[in-house]
Amino acid sequence: MPTAGPVAIVRDLRLDLYRGLALWLIFLSHIPETPISWLTPRNYGFSDAAEMFFFVSGYANGYVYGPVMEQRGFLVSAAQLCKRAFQIYIAQMFLFMIFIGEVAYLSGGTDIFDDEMNVRIFHQHPDATILAVLQLRFMPVNMDVLPVYIVLLLAMVPMLFLLRRMPAVALATSAVVYLLANTIGLNLPAYPRGFWYFNPFAWQFVFVLGAWCGLGAADWLWSLVRSRVMLRLAAAYLVLALLVVVAWHVPQLAPYMPDWLQYPLGKTNLGILRLMHFLAGAMVVDRFIPRDWAPLRSRILLPVIHSGQHSLEIFCLGVALAFAGHVAIVDLSDSVAAQVLVSVLGIAAMVGIGSVIAWYNSVRVSYLVVEATEPPAMVRARPVDVAAPPGASGLVRSS
Repeated sequence: MPTAGPVAIVRDLRLDLYRGLALWLIFLSHIPETPISWLTPRNYGFSDAAEMFFFVSGYANGYVYGPVMEQRGFLVSAAQLCKRAFQIYIAQMFLFMIFIGEVAYLSGGTDIFDDEMNVRIFHQHPDATILAVLQLRFMPVNMDVLPVYIVLLLAMVPMLFLLRRMPAVALATSAVVYLLANTIGLNLPAYPRGFWYFNPFAWQFVFVLGAWCGLGAADWLWSLVRSRVMLRLAAAYLVLALLVVVAWHVPQLAPYMPDWLQYPLGKTNLGILRLMHFLAGAMVVDRFIPRDWAPLRSRILLPVIHSGQHSLEIFCLGVALAFAGHVAIVDLSDSVAAQVLVSVLGIAAMVGIGSVIAWYNSVRVSYLVVEATEPPAMVRARPVDVAAPPGASGLVRSS
């Protein structure tokens, strides 16, 4: 059966850069109270790397699967989204097994980290916990990002169709769901109690907003967003957020911070002030980093870009490395030098794995499969060596 040609996508290296940077920052934030963790955005504003990750992921999905739907139809794009969601689901299952084994091994047979990593319930009720893991209702510490991503990818199947047909209606629908999450507490239940830390009904808004931009539906807004007035307003809000966060860290000023700020800055429901802070930062970054920004092609940024191009593998590695680094600091040394070394080694490992995967993809071998028109003994499959040229990664095959 003949297959359709590839769907051509011009790769935007900024997406890889931002996603790779977000993964590095997420890793650093998972090792708390280290000097390098103070470089993460949460210490200088209301939002952090999570907003960056979900927005860029939504943008990338709209940017890639939008043309797939246009050229190959709804069913093909839906199949691609479901396939990706299934891949991430399998990764979450493997990551859970690796994480449980890692906690058990590095704990030396004790339960010293069970409560801290939220795995004690697994040892107490393994049967019910495993079922909850399969249902995405139980998540150890630092493993609550991928389940949300899975739900958002599945929801993107109808949402992508709506975004292409009626983008304003799609964005308004997403905004209403976001408001319901923040007003009536709409969320998914977790095991053994409580709700998801990243409320998918709230975080879907930044994901859909990214897809809306990735599909080009927001092109008419760019002249306004990139105006000097909006740029100044965004910069002013970023400065205001910086001053508030700095005040929180100063004991003499913290009591003067109003209590009502806590709710609109909440992470579970993506508080409105967090969302505004991220959008303000995105406007400033977009103004100074265009698509043809020269450093994107330099070797300096290549490690970050490679990490972003293989985000699933790098995220899973970062979760495992974060716990190993935490144990090293607790058990071996909590000196500043040790904390810095753990952070640097973790980033180096992520860079190394990202580079290895990129190299493998550039030299991988594909095979030409032919239909048998002669007896099997007379038919040979001819191997074809494929060395991906620069830019070949911009071709996304939908079949």
